[in-house]
Amino acid sequence: MSNSPVRAQAKGAGRVRVEGNSAVGEHDVSKQTKATKRAPKGAAGTTKAPSATTSAKKPAARPAAEPAAKAVLKPAAKGRPESRLAMVRRARKINRELAEVYPYAHPELDFRNAFELLVATVLSAQTTDLRVNQTTPALFAKYPTPEDLAAAVPEEVEELIRPTGFFRAKTKSIMGLATALRDDFGGEVPGRLDDLVKLPGVGRKTAFVVLGNAFGVPGLTVDTHFMRLVRRWKWTEQEDPVKIEAEIAEIFPKSEWTMLSHRVIFHGRRICHARKPACGACPITHLCPAYGEGETDPEKAKKLLKYEKGGFPGQRLNPPPDYPGRPAPPLGASS
Repeated sequence: MSNSPVRAQAKGAGRVRVEGNSAVGEHDVSKQTKATKRAPKGAAGTTKAPSATTSAKKPAARPAAEPAAKAVLKPAAKGRPESRLAMVRRARKINRELAEVYPYAHPELDFRNAFELLVATVLSAQTTDLRVNQTTPALFAKYPTPEDLAAAVPEEVEELIRPTGFFRAKTKSIMGLATALRDDFGGEVPGRLDDLVKLPGVGRKTAFVVLGNAFGVPGLTVDTHFMRLVRRWKWTEQEDPVKIEAEIAEIFPKSEWTMLSHRVIFHGRRICHARKPACGACPITHLCPAYGEGETDPEKAKKLLKYEKGGFPGQRLNPPPDYPGRPAPPLGASS
């Protein structure tokens, strides 16, 4: 807000008594009126021709001071709804600052090719990437290709992926997609969205994970972390993943979609948790409209940090070289 009211009072300090903009001013004007009435009838210019001094003290000067008084009553700017332009600028600044916080952001599933990433992403439903990463080494050692997995015995696959939960449904999905890859795509994972979403167990989220990280095709990964944070940050009010995807895609250039997804998901897993956000340890509090929903005390907030931010192992057994944390332990090993 401008400081014009303060300046107006400072500059007008010598006029306040004349213009009648305070109790003191009004009192002095009243005094002068009485003095005029007491003047002798024969005094020239007392009633019919006021002197220059009297003319200067007429209430005509009031309008010049009134705007300053009204300015004090204006509502604070922060109380106004955020404009679309302001929101977009804030969103892009959050993305830039997250890029500085997580320069090493990456997909947190271990994979060596598009097929392994596709299967691992399907297995990650309703479980952690860590549990998937601890499970897939044995799975891919026994079934390294779509042809191998398509010809597997379902009960044996179920036993291998049991730690990920919902193992019967997941077995049906990964064996089904392996069969489709073998029969319809020559054993290769397709690099088109329309083809990927036709595979059993593959939706838009899974498809964009594969496209963005195995084929370099930009896409937004709208998982539970992404949905929670973009709503907290007031980038969208939508609840449907497809509608969220569409609205966020309008805020950022396409070239940013894949890395934006990694940064937001990293932040959601490490700091901006669902139940107890570590607000006091968050680097973007100055841009967050939801600040205060979580723990704001810095020392207490530090105890809520997870993975490398809290000094704990990450989710990947084989993280990228620039990852600053410790690799996750294999299945059954202590961290």
